Amino acid sequence: MIQQQTYVDIADNTGAKQGMCIKVLRGSSSKGKFKRKVAHIGDIIICAVKKSLPAGEIKQGEIIRCVVVRTRQPILRSDGSYVRFDRNAAVVIDKENNPRGTRIFGAVARELREKNFMKIVSLASEVV
Repeated sequence: MIQQQTYVDIADNTGAKQGMCIKVLRGSSSKGKFKRKVAHIGDIIICAVKKSLPAGEIKQGEIIRCVVVRTRQPILRSDGSYVRFDRNAAVVIDKENNPRGTRIFGAVARELREKNFMKIVSLASEVV
């Protein structure tokens, strides 16, 4: 679960290393009563870059769109098993939901395939 003020690792080669979630997107219902406060794997969040590489494409302080690829919160799968990662991580995306980087570091969850992030799944070294 990722909520506001949660720090996430950036798992691609855009130059950003760490970001802080400032907004969970798709956060309100049609009636406006229920606001979405947490994001899970495959959800889109807005992050502020807290640490970055000096020669990277993304600089410290920028506001970026990310998709969550790993969470510490266990995920229940349909076969009854759970999957959990060591740290929270996200990948930087553009407006068309394509990754801005050309490499994805670490494993990503299989649930991204169901959310139609196929380019991220194909760039990842391992799909768990």
